[in-house]
Amino acid sequence: MRRRLIIAESIVTAEGVRGDAVLVRDGRVEAIGSAEDLRAPGLVEERYSRGVITPGLVDAHFHPLGYTTALMRLNLDDARSIADLIAMVGEAASQLEPGRALVGTRFDDQAVGRFPTRVDLDAVVGDRPVLLYRYCGHVAVANTSALELAGINSTRSNPIGGIIDRDADGIPTGVLRETAIALAAGPVGGRTGDLAPDEFLTAMYGLASLGLTSLGAIIDLSGDLWCGVGNELDLVTEIGPDLPLRLSVLAITEDPRALESAAIRLSNAGPWVRFLGVKQFADGSFGGHTASMFEPFADQDTTGTIRIDAGTERMARAALELDGRVAVHAIGDRANAAVLDMYERLLESGADPDDLRIEHVSVITERDVERMAEVGATAVVQPSFLMSEAGWLESRVGRERLDRTYAFRSLLEEGVPLAGSSDCPVEPPSPWWGMAAARDRAGLTPAERLTAAEALALFTTGAARATGAPLLEVGEPCDLTIVDRNPVEVDPDRLRETKVLATWIEGEPIALPAVPVVWEANSATG
Repeated sequence: MRRRLIIAESIVTAEGVRGDAVLVRDGRVEAIGSAEDLRAPGLVEERYSRGVITPGLVDAHFHPLGYTTALMRLNLDDARSIADLIAMVGEAASQLEPGRALVGTRFDDQAVGRFPTRVDLDAVVGDRPVLLYRYCGHVAVANTSALELAGINSTRSNPIGGIIDRDADGIPTGVLRETAIALAAGPVGGRTGDLAPDEFLTAMYGLASLGLTSLGAIIDLSGDLWCGVGNELDLVTEIGPDLPLRLSVLAITEDPRALESAAIRLSNAGPWVRFLGVKQFADGSFGGHTASMFEPFADQDTTGTIRIDAGTERMARAALELDGRVAVHAIGDRANAAVLDMYERLLESGADPDDLRIEHVSVITERDVERMAEVGATAVVQPSFLMSEAGWLESRVGRERLDRTYAFRSLLEEGVPLAGSSDCPVEPPSPWWGMAAARDRAGLTPAERLTAAEALALFTTGAARATGAPLLEVGEPCDLTIVDRNPVEVDPDRLRETKVLATWIEGEPIALPAVPVVWEANSATG
């Protein structure tokens, strides 16, 4: 039997201060309270005299391979003009051997002024295949060589749920939206160098240094979501025994047999890896004008792209039969309504509301806020989206819809369970930035702000319940984070500067690197 007492200045949870010490026995919480009450002769003490203990932080919706790609490969986040973007692409291409494809992530058309085109890319890469992803992941740009590899030409029709942008003559511009990306992702990804296991492991240690103890990890069984990373399931299962944090995995697939196979493999991938369920899509993004809306966008005459269909429900039922959960991406109000329709049917068939999640819930009608509470599904929200979208969100959704966009308080007060996430690499991975954004909302619709305690709950109890991660409770595995300030007492700006002193998982401190490789949030990116 191994016992130790972890002592700090205080233990702070969303429910309040719970003392200053955690007694751990064989990796589990034996007691929480006062160090004076819990001390015993011979008991090993771990002291953090100026630290504050919080429950282990959880990000409920995270793309670990996409994040590793953004960290280790071409990241276009700093481009502030088309010229910047093209120069960065040209420089990256010059470092590759002939014939190898180039994949870049996180370009922002709002920041650079417009979407790049195949012509822009051809000018600096020649016949090398190139595919660049907008930071939301729902729009990508291919050069001519990549389009040719994919068989995308003037006669190729749009795939179901996707759009191939074309010029006045019907020739593809290179811009691919939603499911059209997959046409190019496979062929281009096959010509890139796969991410190495050690690169993945380095990125995960960086996340532990942010205080994260668990992720709702989304992987794509087709390999199309962030092409060029190799087989995501293979990478996760290979690295599983060496992970510094927990991965509860949601798999993107349209094949029930592939989902079942993934569930079996993940159950044997290491002590901190588990199968969580399936991830599906009901629509696209604000940035790509592909979120599915009841009324057209305020700045473009389109209602977006609806992707939910009979196959979505088939996969939902397949996940539930595997004792998994269902997570469906829904940004627009029409998409959220369609997911709730499906969830009502699943409940009629005996589904547990705790197994139903809607990812993002970005715009939702007042009636559907009520309906979501009735259904009991969890809203997995991304407060940091507000930081990135503050400059253009109102012009996109319009004044009336803005009041019900990222409506965290309305959802919470109606009784909808909330879980926090970054959707990284859509946003940087810092949970502290996510909490701060939930509180100050970049100045947008202050009525929907959360309190400091509610923001902490997003990334602790809320996200833990959405992923099945441990809670900081007696009998649970001892996952906790120790930081240099009280996250409930400091203002949002100081919260963003939080420093992690230690991260503990299952009663043991993680050996964090002295200089972790991590993508830091900043004021430009949120």
